[in-house]
Amino acid sequence: MICVSRTGQRPFPGVLKAVIFLGLSSALFGQFRGGSDWSTNGGDAQRTSWVRTDPKITPTSVNANTFQLLWKVKLGNEPLTAPVLLDRYIGYRGFRTYAFVGGQAEDAFGLDSDLGRLEWQKRLSASKGASSGNCQGGMMAGLTRPVSASFPSNTAGRPGFGGRGGPAKSGVGDPLEGAVTLAQVAANRPPAGPPVATPNARPTPPAGGFGPRPTLMYALSGDGALHTMYVSNGEEAAPPIPFLPPNANVSDFTVVDGVAYATTTGHCGEAADGLWAADLTTKAVTKWAGSVTGGEAAFGPAAGYVVSDTKLLALDLKTLTAGASYDAGQTFTTAPVVFEYKTKTMIAAATKDGALHLIDGAAPGNAATKSTAGDADPYAVATWQTAAETRWIVVTGPKSITGWKIVEQNGSPTLQQGWVIRDVASPSAPLIINGVLFALERGDRSHHAVLSAFDASTGKQIWTSGNSVTSFVAKNGGLAAGGSTLYFGTHDGTLWAYGFPIEH
Repeated sequence: MICVSRTGQRPFPGVLKAVIFLGLSSALFGQFRGGSDWSTNGGDAQRTSWVRTDPKITPTSVNANTFQLLWKVKLGNEPLTAPVLLDRYIGYRGFRTYAFVGGQAEDAFGLDSDLGRLEWQKRLSASKGASSGNCQGGMMAGLTRPVSASFPSNTAGRPGFGGRGGPAKSGVGDPLEGAVTLAQVAANRPPAGPPVATPNARPTPPAGGFGPRPTLMYALSGDGALHTMYVSNGEEAAPPIPFLPPNANVSDFTVVDGVAYATTTGHCGEAADGLWAADLTTKAVTKWAGSVTGGEAAFGPAAGYVVSDTKLLALDLKTLTAGASYDAGQTFTTAPVVFEYKTKTMIAAATKDGALHLIDGAAPGNAATKSTAGDADPYAVATWQTAAETRWIVVTGPKSITGWKIVEQNGSPTLQQGWVIRDVASPSAPLIINGVLFALERGDRSHHAVLSAFDASTGKQIWTSGNSVTSFVAKNGGLAAGGSTLYFGTHDGTLWAYGFPIEH
């Protein structure tokens, strides 16, 4: 049974949207809006956890009088993965704003996030699989939509400007590389191969040429199969691709520029720990074997990056062959994030002693800079840039969040501590929107989850969900954001949405 509870009203997609957007294909429209969708874990391939533009959220607009629980939807009794989002989709059902979430019992759900209404539900595998110790079985990693290893715009959005979309981008590409817009459309194309007839599914058009194309998302079921699905109804656009051994513990799953990547941990099933890659065109599977600290990789234009023990490694995006590396001399405890800083590719990750290491992707042998030691055992890093082009990096630990900013000294970047937020219990990776930092305290079986908002420039708390959440966040759950709304799933199978209610 699906139960929906609303505490506020969201705008209905109706006649006004139809007048403005009628005639645009969903795939093209989604690609040209500016890239504000939360499409994968961490929001983008670089794992920044940064929403670059939003029309409403600011440090002054988010408060107890304006920001609240909009709706909650009970999808079952299975723990939910972190959501992924699709804003302003135009399909055969009309206009939709979607949230997609996976359940550990092998269910994928598509919801109209404007209305808090279930649109479709898809069972991906017949069996949840084995469960023992840290090997839970079933769908452990969230759904994902395709993203690019190319850097998104570093420009922070202006509140109230440009609607829900992102900043405008040029359609002119690099010399001999073709238009940027064509590359963006290609990233959303289905894998090559003949279309597969499935009930209620639209046929996949042939590769090449122009015209409306289906918008796709991907899921990884507990039997190790990679599923390609239409966002409109959850039906499969192609046969599942054999990818991983059954019952692997998958901590992260993403699709970057036509290649699916999955991280396995815990030596579950017959899957040794490492990073796996499947080419969606050739179906070829490759693997880098080793422990992956933080459970995920981050991707830049030239390489993928993982941290393992004391080292940060650059991996070839296709073959996963290890290239240059950086040895911190301390055990890394967070996954890396990748960002562009003054035309350079930079990678940030934190070590067990709480120090934040900043590495130049072009010369990774030595750190560009590193911070002093901080709170021990950090486990997540996020980054964003202000409208004034100040780069911030936040490090999350068991009971704290620390904000660092990059400042120039004698022409070289250094890290300067900006603030420390104390007494936040086991927060997930924070999410940053227009100078507001949102932190989700996961809770546990004896404590419910709490969503809080802080001024990202000072660390001062400006809002909290208090006792409105009634469950805790599962191990593979986390935050997503889009359209001035925050989403997360809890262990009891409930999807929660917080934002600004609209009065009618």
